[in-house]
Amino acid sequence: MRRRALIGSIAGVASWPIVARAQQKPTPAIGYLSGGLADTAGAYRAAFAAGLREAGFVEGQTVTVEHRFAEGRFERLPAMAADLVGRKVDLIFAGGTQATRAAKAATSTIPIVFLIGDDPVAEGFVPSLARPLGNLTGISNLLADLGPKRLQLLRELLPRARRIALLMDARNPGNQRTLREMQDATQAKGLALHVVDATSEAEIDGAFASLARLQADALFVHGDQFFSARREQIVALAAMHAVPAIYAIRDFTAAGGLISYGPSLVASIRDCGAYAGRILKGARPADLPVVQPTVFELAINLRTARALGLAIPPALLARADDVIE
Repeated sequence: MRRRALIGSIAGVASWPIVARAQQKPTPAIGYLSGGLADTAGAYRAAFAAGLREAGFVEGQTVTVEHRFAEGRFERLPAMAADLVGRKVDLIFAGGTQATRAAKAATSTIPIVFLIGDDPVAEGFVPSLARPLGNLTGISNLLADLGPKRLQLLRELLPRARRIALLMDARNPGNQRTLREMQDATQAKGLALHVVDATSEAEIDGAFASLARLQADALFVHGDQFFSARREQIVALAAMHAVPAIYAIRDFTAAGGLISYGPSLVASIRDCGAYAGRILKGARPADLPVVQPTVFELAINLRTARALGLAIPPALLARADDVIE
């Protein structure tokens, strides 16, 4: 009897770790979905991880993140989103309007935290910023709303400019608001606005080739993720055609672009990571309002300015958050 009792006792003790492991909560998984480039996303991935840490999650320890980058080929995004849903991730971070659209189409139950430059209400992602109601929430980066401010900066840099070219995907319905705002802003300043349309690498080449015919004094590059994924091509073409250009995000200026102004993507993605952490802790996307950025950055590339023969006004230089020598 004592031997059987001892064996039973040992067996019971041996089963404790098995029972404990069975009761442990699985490590949550996040799908990181982006239309951008993997090899230039290091700072953004680090920012997202920093946001998660603010919420108490450590990537690789208490949360796993599966990254998917479409490398500028947005037609890949629906399959990538479906793959993440099939892997039963607990949350999807969607970087960009196209990624958000793909994630929304793939699931109506998995929480989605987005970062977009468009109006999420107009895009149909949420019914209102204050009350998202569904499974989506996140940050709207106001890229469309900052057009007049960038135009003001361009005028400050190039006071004699009279003809402005706007590089954008005019066929994207979400860009019509930007177009209207730019038309109003240039008209108010007595400037001529010429839209150069591009939806492929070849069309970007053609758009730049048309600048001489248009006699454009400066170029305004719309903050579209399609262009962000091709920033090396765009910056190189701007240098080859010797056209002063202003961009929506710092990445262009870091790559050799002249000047950029817009919200800090690093700060915004960190905030998305913090939002994701709150949801993993139990918050509902429907209860978290869509927020707008609070950190904006003006970057100027002096090396590019010298190559173009431009002198940066001291007042503009003094306001710059980042000056690249």
